[in-house]
Amino acid sequence: MAQADDNKVSGRLHGEQTEPDKTDSLPERLLYMILIALMISVAQTVLGVMTVIQFIIMLVNNKQPNERLAEFGTDLGIWIAKAARYQTAASNVKPWPWTELD
Repeated sequence: MAQADDNKVSGRLHGEQTEPDKTDSLPERLLYMILIALMISVAQTVLGVMTVIQFIIMLVNNKQPNERLAEFGTDLGIWIAKAARYQTAASNVKPWPWTELD
């Protein structure tokens, strides 16, 4: 089962992405980069809070994590990775909310 999950995550992260027909101008890209940097900061805060909550759940629940929280963490990590690819110009595909959330 873990291998299937790894393939799913790999496909979502490295799978085919439709590059936009037109690239952003540099001032427009700078604006998006600033907005995405703020969104990454919020995402890091959410990740920190989720980490503490998940640890408490595991402490109370005999080392069993909350599956929905773990899946959300995976989704958040993939979003952060896609945002980082845009920030570093490894991709011209903007992350959600400008494109579909996988």
